[in-house]
Amino acid sequence: MESIKQTGAAAARTAVVWDALRAVLDERVAAQGRERLDIVDAGGGTGGFAVPLAGLGHAVTVVDPSPDSLAALERRAADAGVGVRSLQGDAADLGDLLPGDSADLVICHSVLEYVDDPRRALTAMAGLLRAGGVISVLAANPVATAIHRAASGRFDEALHVLGDPEGRWGDRDPTPRRFTAEGLAQLLSTSGFTPGEAHGVRVFADLVPSRLLDGEPGAATALAALEQAAASHPVLRDIATQLHLLGHRK
Repeated sequence: MESIKQTGAAAARTAVVWDALRAVLDERVAAQGRERLDIVDAGGGTGGFAVPLAGLGHAVTVVDPSPDSLAALERRAADAGVGVRSLQGDAADLGDLLPGDSADLVICHSVLEYVDDPRRALTAMAGLLRAGGVISVLAANPVATAIHRAASGRFDEALHVLGDPEGRWGDRDPTPRRFTAEGLAQLLSTSGFTPGEAHGVRVFADLVPSRLLDGEPGAATALAALEQAAASHPVLRDIATQLHLLGHRK
């Protein structure tokens, strides 16, 4: 499969996810016997994943509730010279917006934290997938939030995160919920998926000052390699800013 071009800090922060997506795309292309896959990006926003995937030749549909994000997506796709279909709507309403059994891959990145009902949203995504289809889930990790709050001197908030069932640091927390690896796996399992292994995303990337990446040749590449090595480390994974899981439709 053609490579996805990324540079700098963005490459380091997303290297683990792109590694997983490349493997999924290769597997689905081989299984389906066709190079062009049907991909739905639920809550895909401005197209950070959708546009590169479309650049690889896949048919990508982005569903997002924000018209401003969709407008930015269309500009981004035009600048890249690719076509991406955009639909305004919520993740839970995917079954009303798109036909069932029509997608090979569904992307659900930074969505479950904000939807009203994560299980309902995931069940709707499962309905879009063909047999053997895959979902890519990326969600915020409460342990990382506790570490970051403590590092900024907000010790009471860090303690609150560890005891809160939704992984929040307080009433002013803008993120409605966060997920442990075990919680994400259980949610996928009860929503029509067989979950795979969890990987940590941004274990170190959010701790490194951007000046170190901008000023040192090869620093971003080295950080990406470090992130890839840390992603499945049994300790480091659980302190990553985000957790990534793949789920196969049952």
